[in-house]
Amino acid sequence: MTRSITQALLHEPQVVPPTARACCCAPASIATVGEHPATTDAGIVQRVGIFLYGLLSYAVFLASFLYALGFVGNIVVPTALDKIPADHAGMHWATAAAVNVVLLLVFAIQHSVMARPWFKTRWTQVVPEPAERSTYVLLSSLALIAMMLFWQPIGGVVWNVEQPIARWSLWALMSAGWLLVLAATFMINHFDLFGLRQVWLFLLKKPYTHLPFKTPGLYSRVRHPLYVGWLIAFWATPTMTSAHLLFAVITTAYILAAIRWEERDLQSMHGRAYDEYRRRVPKLIPRFRSVAPSDQTAS
Repeated sequence: MTRSITQALLHEPQVVPPTARACCCAPASIATVGEHPATTDAGIVQRVGIFLYGLLSYAVFLASFLYALGFVGNIVVPTALDKIPADHAGMHWATAAAVNVVLLLVFAIQHSVMARPWFKTRWTQVVPEPAERSTYVLLSSLALIAMMLFWQPIGGVVWNVEQPIARWSLWALMSAGWLLVLAATFMINHFDLFGLRQVWLFLLKKPYTHLPFKTPGLYSRVRHPLYVGWLIAFWATPTMTSAHLLFAVITTAYILAAIRWEERDLQSMHGRAYDEYRRRVPKLIPRFRSVAPSDQTAS
């Protein structure tokens, strides 16, 4: 286990699907295989500081992800999609919906704009390059936390499944969606995805190497298994309230738009290789008939 983590941090060798190169839920760089030169003039204080910053950013992400499980599923946590706090004074449904839309838009804009290559180029003139991904992860997590803390209940039930087997089946499907999201990050390189590999290499004064263009695991069957997981987690619920429906509709629209932006960046970077990958592998509905081997490099 320790060796596998070390391999992922140092990239001895790992794989990453082409979708991860420009994805707002994926590593910061969309370049082809290569490397950034190590910052040889960085002192130990700077390197340790950036490493600790990366750890802090990851810890904030992990906390926000775990809170999101309860927030969407309406369990354990004090604020949730459908939960009305005991001291809630009551907000008109239209005002509450407007507040929720603004919160979702803030998250979507931050999440997508900071993932675009043109923004990264300018941003790394302000933020040290090894900390760029960790900063993205931190700000995305804070935007998510703000949305969950300030989310307003609307009221009204769209559907409520009461039959026990059907209800538990929907809970199981929702759980499977969350597990798919997490599993998809490890099919690529979880540590690179969330900035830990970048700060670890910087700490060791090693050059950052971009992950190769490959299609492991589910990425050989569907181009965006991460997004498939999110969609399942957001829609598979035994009780769908108006607030939950608003959340699911807007996040679905955002996911579909994000896929277009990301694939445009990927096609621009990888050209025919990505065109071929897009031709043979579906976007969101997995294809289970015979396709290219999952460990085969797209070319």
